[in-house]
Amino acid sequence: MYRLAMPRQPRLFALAWPLFVELLLGIAVGIVGTALAGHLSDAAGAAFALANNVLGMLFILFRIVGAGVGVVLTQNLGAGRRAAADAVACAVLGASTWIGGLAALLALLGAAPLLRLLNAPAGVLPLALPLLQLLAPALLLDAWNASMAGVMRAHLRARDTLAVMVAMHGTHLLLAPLLMLGLGSWGGLGLPGYALALVAARLLALVLHRALWRRRLGLVPRAADWWRLRRTELAAVAHIGLPGAAENIAYRLAAMVSVAVAGSLGTRALATQAYTQQVISVGLLFGLATGLSAETVVGHLIGAGRLHQAHRVVRRALARGLAVSVVMAGTAALAGPWVLRIFTTDARIVAAGSVLLWWTVLLEPGRTFNLVVINALRAAGDARYPVLAGAASMLVVLAGGSWLLGSHLGLGLVGVWIAYAADEWLRGLLMWRRWATLAWVPQARASRRRLARG
Repeated sequence: MYRLAMPRQPRLFALAWPLFVELLLGIAVGIVGTALAGHLSDAAGAAFALANNVLGMLFILFRIVGAGVGVVLTQNLGAGRRAAADAVACAVLGASTWIGGLAALLALLGAAPLLRLLNAPAGVLPLALPLLQLLAPALLLDAWNASMAGVMRAHLRARDTLAVMVAMHGTHLLLAPLLMLGLGSWGGLGLPGYALALVAARLLALVLHRALWRRRLGLVPRAADWWRLRRTELAAVAHIGLPGAAENIAYRLAAMVSVAVAGSLGTRALATQAYTQQVISVGLLFGLATGLSAETVVGHLIGAGRLHQAHRVVRRALARGLAVSVVMAGTAALAGPWVLRIFTTDARIVAAGSVLLWWTVLLEPGRTFNLVVINALRAAGDARYPVLAGAASMLVVLAGGSWLLGSHLGLGLVGVWIAYAADEWLRGLLMWRRWATLAWVPQARASRRRLARG
């Protein structure tokens, strides 16, 4: 007998707060890693940021299944089709092996050209190259962990997933300072120590996720499930995931241009961007947690045919997200001059980063529109519109604007931040118009009919 207890009406807050804490822990690890790298040198801090940008770019490959698995699972669970949901969960596990393995190989073998693509300065490349290669195995481990955590959240087991993340990030935070900075007479490993700590923590999370699948969900994957590609189940996932991956690819390509612009401005500018992004990453967490939770709730409601309730959930989630994002961005801007000194003692970096944080107060509400509404559209089965409407903005406004304002017109990082804000607001308002005019309803009804046919 399964131990899953599925509530009739999934509650947004019950899902959002564990996810918020989970994301906060992940950001804390990134902030600590950036601070430790900055303690070594500003060049090491820039190298840390570049390596993580490449990892984020490669992890987009996982979005092919990652963006679809939660939607397909929640719709099936909402419709009471547990066996179909279990089949999808096992299918995604196998797909994660192939996608995560491919991403890991690209990071290992293509580290140098990928870093040069981002205009890695001469003093940064020798530090970033070995770090990225040592981080490569984490891409495979992250693909497995993300799949298994996504299945747990779809089953409304957010607290169990949080427990795994606490153990994983706690282990990383304990090991990283020791391995990076050393102890006593041992000087540590520097940046490679961060990578080794990360891989060890991900291995622990994989063990814990396997145990939770068995105990909480009654799911025990067979050996073949870890590598077999099941076409029928993955087709439904890809129907949602491919547009989601395309959207992420467009964003990452545009973001790479902004990073390349910062890289062309020198090591100090690249370090400024890296430190500022770590500070603002805390501010976007509530919006991200709300958006992902809204996706889960809306997916269940669409599967159950409760479209009116789904509409109300999204409106409430967006209102809360906008209010909190403005407050958190304003707080970060006010505290910026002190918080940035955690990462660096360079007064010019602190001054430049403080200016960027005030621009973030404008940027964050626009980003909240995207985080909440795009996930809701995807959960309703309306996955193609965000790609078609957003790709042009990402490539023209974000990428083109970063180059035009930051490099060609000489505004530097301020120009890049203006491009970020303009892109987020344009896409966010387009997505809200789609939702508010109920243009997603035909896709939601089509999803419901597909579930009814089995």
